[in-house]
Amino acid sequence: MQIKFSSVPVDDQDKALAFYTEVLGFEKCADIPMGPQYRWLTVTAPEGMAGVELVLEPMGFPPAKVYQQALFDAGVPATAFITSDVHAEKARLAAKGVRFRGEPVNMGPIIAVMFEDSCGNLIHLVQPLVAPPAP
Repeated sequence: MQIKFSSVPVDDQDKALAFYTEVLGFEKCADIPMGPQYRWLTVTAPEGMAGVELVLEPMGFPPAKVYQQALFDAGVPATAFITSDVHAEKARLAAKGVRFRGEPVNMGPIIAVMFEDSCGNLIHLVQPLVAPPAP
């Protein structure tokens, strides 16, 4: 069994695609119409594991909007992205206008900082301090 897709709810797929590609540096994978309003829209990280895609999931289901807002208001990240240098990545993204929630914090095995994705989500940016065990 493998993880192929993970998703984040977004309030606007076009805005999300621009943020995740132009700001974060991900690449568009799939962009398939799914009816008149929505599309199956995925991005991938050029430096990430081959074949893993992030779905920019439209919030067509009203409870999804409530859930996303509740997570945001509570300061709970929707997902996490890994980097080898959280301080350098924070500086790069802040220079592009990304809003961060504080400074990177050493949390034992990781250094982490949270940012807003401009689509209604908080994202944890994480730098592991120890190598994960081999599969």
